Amino acid sequence: MFPVAEKFISINGEGTRAGETAVFIRFKGCNLNCSYCDTKWANCKDTSAVQFSAQEIVDWVISTGIRNVTLTGGEPLLQKELFQLTDLLLQNNLCVEIETNGSISLKELAERKYRPVFTMDYKLPFSGMEKFMDKENFSFLAKNDTVKFVAGSMEDLIRAEEIINTYSLCERCHVYFSPVFSEIDPKEIVEFMISHKLNDVRLQLQLHKYIWPPEMRGV
Repeated sequence: MFPVAEKFISINGEGTRAGETAVFIRFKGCNLNCSYCDTKWANCKDTSAVQFSAQEIVDWVISTGIRNVTLTGGEPLLQKELFQLTDLLLQNNLCVEIETNGSISLKELAERKYRPVFTMDYKLPFSGMEKFMDKENFSFLAKNDTVKFVAGSMEDLIRAEEIINTYSLCERCHVYFSPVFSEIDPKEIVEFMISHKLNDVRLQLQLHKYIWPPEMRGV
């Protein structure tokens, strides 16, 4: 059974399918506490959640008629039986993306026959959580996966470039920069990308925060 804090239909606000309609399954609970987290409410122990089986989630997703499925949180990889859900979703020809914080190993899911796509954060200094990053995860990434660097300062951008170069990330997967909302001007990120010749890195803004109020749930 899976503790689902909310499920809804919206558009992907980020990632390689940004702008496309998607079904979101948000699980309760996270093992990190990022300074800029916009879903802290879903991480609290007293947050209400409905218990669904993998088959119940799949049935609901199919009923929506939406092909893209985003598993998010919280932290989805805390769900020990997540492979049961991803296998079922992928066997039904759905596009499955897991948004994960980069601190838990991707190995088990990355090596399965039915492999989801990962959008993995690398937590930079502004988050306060960089020490928890599992750098071994870079070795499990494939061309359809994404590493996302959410930057809140110039220090973050410098550190992101160091990680990108050290692990040759642009040769391995998609790489995105995203600003911490209201903390850094996106123009600064663009200027950094230009001056440092980051040709294969993309800037991405969180679309849902520009369409709806930034604190709004279910979008």
